[in-house]
Amino acid sequence: MAETLRGVDPDRLERSCSRRRDSIRFGTGTLGFERAEVYLSSCAFEPHRHDTYAIGITTTGVQTFRYRGARRICLPGQMHILHPDETHDGAAGTDDGFGYRILYLAPALVRRALDDGPLPFVADPVQKPTPATRRLASLLADIDEPVSDLAIVDVAATVAGALRALGGRPDTSRVTIDIAAVELVRDYLATHAREHTAASTLERIAGADRFTIARHFRRAFGTSPDRYRTLRRLALARAAIERGRPLAEAAANAGFADQSHMTRQFKRAYGMTPAHWAELSTRIPASCNAPRCRS
Repeated sequence: MAETLRGVDPDRLERSCSRRRDSIRFGTGTLGFERAEVYLSSCAFEPHRHDTYAIGITTTGVQTFRYRGARRICLPGQMHILHPDETHDGAAGTDDGFGYRILYLAPALVRRALDDGPLPFVADPVQKPTPATRRLASLLADIDEPVSDLAIVDVAATVAGALRALGGRPDTSRVTIDIAAVELVRDYLATHAREHTAASTLERIAGADRFTIARHFRRAFGTSPDRYRTLRRLALARAAIERGRPLAEAAANAGFADQSHMTRQFKRAYGMTPAHWAELSTRIPASCNAPRCRS
């Protein structure tokens, strides 16, 4: 990954960086995948290029960059999508500075997610919010989220599908789902939710590669193997919390990296923190088992 933000030569940042505290912070990543959070006011990127897809969302201010011969403007909530090996720069469009979150993904991962099909191309590098861009934005909601090899398969599949949709080539192929294989995967993940199951383990169980498993699994169950495992972990943690177990213990026993990891996932699934859930669950009568009593 030759030139992500981590790899850009510091000399390519213009030397007027004294007015405010500008910053570049990297989140968790893995081979072929990086995420970062950037704020710039008086700094600017000189022309450079990456060997990855660079997909970001402007979080504050006005971002401007030159790409494919034209000056582009990206406002808060809008995505910018830069293709591998395309020269671009980057700067604040106003004196107030700008911030963005961005992910870098190796083209090989996108290609594998598309069953070795051609890489998608999105002609307009700035995209307003749509269902496809919201799927991409979800990958940047928490750049500190741990990245397992199951998670990177889900990332690649999400990016590939969104790029193909934004490029005007949605997936219309009819695929026969290998139900027997994905049911074996589902049952294994449910039984071993606490464990850090490797994608290679699922490949042996299903007799298929991890990207094929991900495509068939989502078509069969409406979610990814990684998300399915997370939800099973959350169910274990929630049960422990409702029995009065400490939050750190519930997180560790359910397989989460730490309590904060569980808290972030818990809020996404249930709409409140584990601590708040624990407080409310102590008020629920023991005889109240209906789902509506537990919301």
